[in-house]
Amino acid sequence: MKKIKIGVAGLNFGKKYIIDRQLLSGPGNEYFELAAVCDIDADKCKKAAAETGVKAYFCFDELISDPDIPVIGLFTGPVGRAELIRKIIRSGKDVMTTKPFELDPVTALEVLKEAKSLGRTVHLNSPAPVPDDGLKQIGEWVKKYNLGRPVACRCDAWVSYREKPDGSWLDDDEKCPAAPVFRLGIYLLNDLYRILGEAEKVQLFQSRIFTGRPTSDNAQIGLLFKNGAIANVFASFCVNDGQYYSNSLVLNYENGTIYRNIGPISRSDIKDGDALSLVIHDGNNDTIIEKKCAAGSTGEYRWDILYKSINGGRPEDEITPEGIVHGIKIVDAVIRAQKSNQTENI
Repeated sequence: MKKIKIGVAGLNFGKKYIIDRQLLSGPGNEYFELAAVCDIDADKCKKAAAETGVKAYFCFDELISDPDIPVIGLFTGPVGRAELIRKIIRSGKDVMTTKPFELDPVTALEVLKEAKSLGRTVHLNSPAPVPDDGLKQIGEWVKKYNLGRPVACRCDAWVSYREKPDGSWLDDDEKCPAAPVFRLGIYLLNDLYRILGEAEKVQLFQSRIFTGRPTSDNAQIGLLFKNGAIANVFASFCVNDGQYYSNSLVLNYENGTIYRNIGPISRSDIKDGDALSLVIHDGNNDTIIEKKCAAGSTGEYRWDILYKSINGGRPEDEITPEGIVHGIKIVDAVIRAQKSNQTENI
């Protein structure tokens, strides 16, 4: 397998979480070769280049002009990222980026549609280009057991952060609305689109318990979906119990309930996957319980799918531009709810 060269822009997140963990020794290493790093902080960029033995660019336009690098990993902040992606695709390159993708749903959709028209690939870790194995298993159970219409879903994600203000976009309510939902709960929002379809209304509750940042560290949103289902997404930086990033959910259908990562669960037991359980009534005063452990998990960077797509193997079940942007529309409504303290339309 011939590796494809990739340049990484944005080293605050890109060095530790992408270069070190994904490209040098992680799952991306099989498919991509790090060829350049880019950051406006010259010292940071020089240090990363020296550590990895690759080119250093201090100007984004120079990076995307390099003819030897066909793929850009873009890991800058979300505000204005769509315009950077526009520059990348117009330079004839493909993109891997991260959640949250963008704050402006209109610009985001325009750029994703332009990428499609140009034959360029733009992938994210959330929503991933294709459903993970856990979401596929949920879909299989719904069909196999005729679970009927979705009724409700409760979703949770938490970590233990004690962050301090640093003047970045993470300190800004406009750029980082309902911060735990925007930074953690976004995975769940994107999963809900694949499970329940489009949402139409949102409510927000948030608080500050531990954080030194001016943004919230504890938040919950309520969602009403167009099919009548109701969901809530709780996300927090305040819980220290070892069950980090579990992205758990309880999903009720007319004829059964599905549980994902409902704890306490040992991470070694599920080996970086999702622990799934289905409970249904068999019609004879008995209960059927089926359990599965699905490989992979929400929020993974699918370097394998990016590689195949670049080489002409675009998946049939690839998420649409509209599917990617729906989570951004919810965030846009959350921003309005943050100001109005009212239920807002999506």
